[in-house]
Amino acid sequence: MNSINSHHPARLRRSVLSVPAINVRALEKTHGLSCDAVIFDLEDSVAPEKKAEARENLRRFFAETPLHGREAIIRVNGLDTEFFLDDMAAVIACRPDAVLLPKVDGPDDVQRVADLLAESDATESLRIWAMIETPRGVLNSAAIAGSGRTAGGLLDCFVVGLNDLRKETGVAPEPGRTYVVPFLMQVILAARAYGLDAIDSVSNEFKTLETYEAECAQGRAMGFDGKMLIHPAQIDGANRHFGFSPQALAEAKTIVAAFADPATAGLNVINLNGRMVERLHLEQAERLLAKAQAIEAREGRTA
Repeated sequence: MNSINSHHPARLRRSVLSVPAINVRALEKTHGLSCDAVIFDLEDSVAPEKKAEARENLRRFFAETPLHGREAIIRVNGLDTEFFLDDMAAVIACRPDAVLLPKVDGPDDVQRVADLLAESDATESLRIWAMIETPRGVLNSAAIAGSGRTAGGLLDCFVVGLNDLRKETGVAPEPGRTYVVPFLMQVILAARAYGLDAIDSVSNEFKTLETYEAECAQGRAMGFDGKMLIHPAQIDGANRHFGFSPQALAEAKTIVAAFADPATAGLNVINLNGRMVERLHLEQAERLLAKAQAIEAREGRTA
């Protein structure tokens, strides 16, 4: 994998809040929220006749009061819609951290956007996020991840969209998500195979937070990096569940310290308190500590 497109190890994506670009008050409120990232949405939450107004809202927001210290992502309308090119022009003008493509079915969707960005004056740091929310998208997730992570590739993150996936597959929206777990795990596997982050689907529950919290715990257990949110009330739960326990932090520090010992220099595997620990565990531990430091910096605490 090319080093230029491996994602930043300390990138926080525990809570990724979606905000309708048409709602100026909601845009202004993002400055005071403790989410790790914000998706400024031009797609599902904006009516067709309001698309142009929503784009202008974003141009003004990014020019006058840009988001600081957190990732800013703009979700555009689908590549096959009449709004796509105008949306991309707004993205290039706004210079967010990433553009989120809805309903990505295959590698060609990502490549088309990468080509468009390469031909424009888009910032070099701008990355592509892909919504995996169709049967084809799930089936092709490995191909999408693989092609998007080649040399110079811009793909950085998958976001699962279960509402559309359920609609297209006929799977009932049951608590526990029993029958969509195989879809979710397929996306996770593809993301991990090629070094992408993966964000769990929105939960439509923001009043019954117990149901929502259970879904956060499940997403974390599956290996997701964070959760896409539709309401600020969901931020705290996502930050807790996709954060790190004191035990995990302590273990990571122990692993890093053990490999830093001159006695273990050059060893790929060491015995740590009766457990075999490899250098891949060291890499995981270093990533975890980097993210923990980023969380502490965000929240103004010291380790």
